[in-house]
Amino acid sequence: MAKKMRALAKTEAGPGFQMIEAPIPEIRSHEVLVKVKATSICGTDLHIFHWNPWAAERVKPPFIVGHECAGEVVQIGKEVTAVKEGDLVSLESHVICGVCDMCRTGQGHLCRNTRILGVDRDGVFAEYVAVPEINAWPDPPGTPPEIATLQENFGNAVHTAFAADVRSKNVLVTGCGPVGIMTIAVARAIGARAIFATDISNYRLEMAKRMGADHVFNAQDVNVVEAVREASNGEDVDVLLEMSGSPSALKDGFELLKPGGEAALLGLQGRPIEFDLENLVIFKGITVHGVIGRKLWETWFQGQGLLRSGSVNLAPLVTHKFPLEKFEEAFALMESGQCGKVVMFP
Repeated sequence: MAKKMRALAKTEAGPGFQMIEAPIPEIRSHEVLVKVKATSICGTDLHIFHWNPWAAERVKPPFIVGHECAGEVVQIGKEVTAVKEGDLVSLESHVICGVCDMCRTGQGHLCRNTRILGVDRDGVFAEYVAVPEINAWPDPPGTPPEIATLQENFGNAVHTAFAADVRSKNVLVTGCGPVGIMTIAVARAIGARAIFATDISNYRLEMAKRMGADHVFNAQDVNVVEAVREASNGEDVDVLLEMSGSPSALKDGFELLKPGGEAALLGLQGRPIEFDLENLVIFKGITVHGVIGRKLWETWFQGQGLLRSGSVNLAPLVTHKFPLEKFEEAFALMESGQCGKVVMFP
């Protein structure tokens, strides 16, 4: 095996990434070495690429970026028993300690010592990546790598849609980026009565319709509150799934929630915002769920069930593919909103 690999890195504070040559990681006894077959771009990667305030405060260059990945196990540590060389795996990016109070009480997704691939430790936009054995989720043989790489991000959608009870309910999804669109597909699969979706990209709103939304609205063209109320015959919505990170979408969503409704929030605002907590939450008796990552490992099993049963098909979401060397073109496309999920191949 070659001693070096190509990798995409954040080499210093500031916008942009650099293609570098890096050592192939050495694994420890509980780790596996994965030869990357496909990676996909997430909103977090965009934040780090542009070096927004969150990224400037959160990450410490230099490091290899990227956290959504599928690949082949090519080497295993001496303590590894659950996967073997040759297995196709999808990676869970949250590397947890297993011993803090959150981990010990079954809430590993809230681990106090989480280290995230491509954020706190070297990531997956590379030819190889080393991860703990438990972070390598075995995929069925023959799974296309461009689908397998979506499973981590799909897990965000699964976690969000299952956080509230959407069965037989009117559901509003604010934000139709790829994870928002996957959330629509999950809500449809698990029995939502009607799904309303908002965004500012007509491209993504059309994709939202194809993936299961009943009504879509461009927030730049209509008054969202009035439009949803008309489409729901004045009933409003039982559940808000906020995926956009937009302050106006957050406000509209809570305004449209019925008294006693539920909200699951995944979208990041990126900065402090003003919000009418009394009138939009407390006086309406709203239940709010903050969603981070995936429940380890409940969400992965739920997602596996949806995919293997055919209840959700992620293939239409993969709209563009690039070699890793064309990362700037891939990131520009992702930023434009004129795409679904953008997949890169080392």
